[in-house]
Amino acid sequence: MSNVVNLRGKQPDTEKITINLGFVDLGRIDLLVQEGFYSNRSDLIRTAIRKQLDTHDADVVRTIERHTMELGLRDYSAADLEALRDAGEVLHVKVVGLARIAQDVTPELARQTIGSMNVLGALHASKAVKEALADRIT
Repeated sequence: MSNVVNLRGKQPDTEKITINLGFVDLGRIDLLVQEGFYSNRSDLIRTAIRKQLDTHDADVVRTIERHTMELGLRDYSAADLEALRDAGEVLHVKVVGLARIAQDVTPELARQTIGSMNVLGALHASKAVKEALADRIT
C-alpha cells in the first residue's frame, strides 16, 4: 500500500482566459480589491461574470433547449464510442460546458463515431483526437 497520490490525472475545473481592460477600469477594480470588497482581481471578475450570466439564465436555458445541447460535463469513453460504432450510429456532440473524450479513444474511433462537435466552453481530448476531428469541430 502506497500513500503516494497521482495528481496528474486530475482535470482542472476551470479554464484560463485573458481579457484586456482599460486603465481606468483596472484602477477601479484595484481600488475595490484594496478596500477589501474582493480578495483579488480574479475574484471581482468571476463575480461580475456570474452576475451577468444570472441575468441571462432564461435566455441560456431557451437556447440550450432550442439547440438540444447538453449543459455541464459530458464524458465520452472508448466503450461509449465503440457501442455507437457497433450500432452503426454517429454522434453529434452539442455541449455547453466541458466535453471530455477519454485518453484511450483512438483518432480512428473518434472519426468513425463523431460526426460533428459543437462545444461552447472547453473540449478536453488528446492532441491526436483533436487533430482527427478538426474538420468536424465548430
